[in-house]
Parts: sequence; C-alpha cells; structure tokens
Amino acid sequence: MHKLPPRRNELPLLIVLTGIDGAGKTTAARAAVEAARLAGRNALLLRNHAGRRNMTQWSARSGIPLHPRLADALETVIRTVNVLVSHARAHRFRGLVVMDRHLHCQLGLRSVRGLPRGRFLPWLLRRLPSPDLVIHFDIAPGQALERILLRGTDTETLEELTALSHGYRALPEYPGFLRIDAGGTQDAVLAALIDAIDGSRSNAGLQPVNAKQ
Repeated sequence: MHKLPPRRNELPLLIVLTGIDGAGKTTAARAAVEAARLAGRNALLLRNHAGRRNMTQWSARSGIPLHPRLADALETVIRTVNVLVSHARAHRFRGLVVMDRHLHCQLGLRSVRGLPRGRFLPWLLRRLPSPDLVIHFDIAPGQALERILLRGTDTETLEELTALSHGYRALPEYPGFLRIDAGGTQDAVLAALIDAIDGSRSNAGLQPVNAKQ
C-alpha cells in the first residue's frame, strides 16, 4: 500500500480521471483516496457515471438498439447532473477530490458516435471550476478488453474501445491532459497517479503528498 503522509492544513485539490473502460481509473482512484484517508488526510472520491453500462445491458437483453442520439441525450442528462452534484460537493470540501470521469468522457463518446460536440457541454466545461489536473489513463484497447472480460460485467468490444480511445485523442482538450501508462500493475499505476498528484500540488505551491513533514 502506498501511503500519503498527513497534512495539517488541507487545501482543495481537484483531480479528474479519464480513459477508456478497462483502463483501471476507478481502481486507482479508490486506492489513492483510501491511502490518503489512512494517512489522516481529507480525501473524497466522486464518480460521474452516465448509466451507459445499464443502458447497453438493457439494449442487449431487450434486443432494442438505442439510436446514437437518444443514447447520447440520456447519458448527457445523467452525466451532467452527476458532474454538477460532484462539483457542488467538491466546492465544500477541503482536501483531495478525485473525480472518476467528467464531461470529457461524454464528448469522447459523441466523437465515437459521429455526433457533433454541440454547444452545451463545451460551454459547461468552461463555466465549471477547472480541475487542478486532468489525468488520462492510457492503455492499449486490447489490454483493456482483457480486463473487462475478466471482470465479466461489461459488453464492450475491441472496436468500441479502439474508437473511444481515438475519440479521446480527437478532443481539443486532450493535449492538456496528463497521460499516465495504465497498462502496468495496479501498484505501478497507483504510484504514477500519486506522483501526478504530487506534481500538481508542487505546481500549486502546496506540500507534495509524499513529502515528509
């Protein structure tokens, strides 16, 4: 377990995680938040899901395909509500906040579905408080698919994962993301995530999370 030493004066730090399914975002986010809490820090994990897994499973069971525009409309509403609630919670929280997924994820899905970016989501991204860091979990789609098949809860295909990977890279925001290699072991990915948090704190003039006090 990677441990983060406690801080006496917690300041807000907002980290957003992006990446295709199977990249290990949620696992690493939970581990980082747990490590921070065990060290006596304030840490909060917020998940901005869009219900895509449930809708995909319903479509597969019912045999009724969802039109891309309908799927995007439903997901956008769910994701937007979750993001707004998460930002409200983050605004009141002093300490490390890790958001698993954000509006970037919906914009990436729109690219996959051949839909335009539209105006609302980009406008909302500009209006919401900017994260201190957006971290993209970079992984080969084939390896991500292997992980998904092992957990047995999703129905993603290699083609879908590959398209979403390209969709992220096509985002105009993508060059500003910090990319970490998500293809290693859980410990290696967690260490990379903590290093990224350290760097963000240092850039903000805060004490790094792995510095001795």
